[in-house]
Amino acid sequence: MSAVHHVSLLGDNHHSVAESLNNLVLLYYSQGKYNQSEPLYLQALDILERSLGANHPHTVTCRKNLANLGNSLQQEQ
Repeated sequence: MSAVHHVSLLGDNHHSVAESLNNLVLLYYSQGKYNQSEPLYLQALDILERSLGANHPHTVTCRKNLANLGNSLQQEQ
């Protein structure tokens, strides 16, 4: 199910929407499209923090992945 479809069904604050965004990020990341990944990670992290809380394992994993993306962006420069 696409992220757009998830949003239309569940609203943009549901953790499943964040999961779909994260899957899209992983695709972009694997293609080296780091700049396209960052805004989606930030959006997913925001949704996870609001829907599951800052200390939920999914939120923590997303935050770690965002940090790894930051490292990749720095290495690219």
